Amino acid sequence: MVLVMVAAAASATTFYFVQANAPASPEMSEEQRITREKFFGTSKELPPIEKSQEMRPRW
Repeated sequence: MVLVMVAAAASATTFYFVQANAPASPEMSEEQRITREKFFGTSKELPPIEKSQEMRPRW
């Protein structure tokens, strides 16, 4: 029982220190954003689906 409690405390302590040392994720630079838009396409919303153009295969 004591061994389980020690393991849980060690796990919680490790988790706390890993979270505290993790750097905050930086925002994308303008160059990265442009490259992402070129690769994945523009960030605009897609046009609405017209009538009878369902997004499912015709079997």
